[in-house]
Amino acid sequence: MDGDVRLRPVTEGDLEVVTRCFTDPDSLGEFRWTGWIDATHWRRRWTQDGLLGVDDGHLMIVLGHERLGLVTWNRHSTTPNTHCWTIGIALLPQARGHGYGSRAQRQLVDYLFAHTPVQRIEAYIEDGDAAELLALEHAGFSREGVLRRYTFRAGAWRDTVVLSVLRDDPAAE
Repeated sequence: MDGDVRLRPVTEGDLEVVTRCFTDPDSLGEFRWTGWIDATHWRRRWTQDGLLGVDDGHLMIVLGHERLGLVTWNRHSTTPNTHCWTIGIALLPQARGHGYGSRAQRQLVDYLFAHTPVQRIEAYIEDGDAAELLALEHAGFSREGVLRRYTFRAGAWRDTVVLSVLRDDPAAE
């Protein structure tokens, strides 16, 4: 894999990878697998809006012609009149540990700040996910705190770490 990591809209040819990123326990990894979901959801959603909605979106992460995974964002209301974005990532196993996730998430942050008026972008990760914590910090996020027993996975309630980046924070290196 060589070249620059970049983001692009999901194409119909990407749907098999998209489905794998959200439904295959081996692809998701320890901190992402939360149980089986409807695998046909992604094709229906792509047909509806190309996975680029008003309140959320998904972009393919690519390196050259190789698909590495997806970045996502969702609207998170902070008051009745304002919102921020919450972002996430699903990297395929072969793409992990190379810094691609940090670069993709920083590109998503830059994209969202350039094209939407939000002041804040958040990320939520399971406490103990050291690799994703480091990736987000490299992408410019700051750790804010822990939400105790916030998510349920693998038969147990788990703590979640909240991170954020603000529009006027210095860009990550």
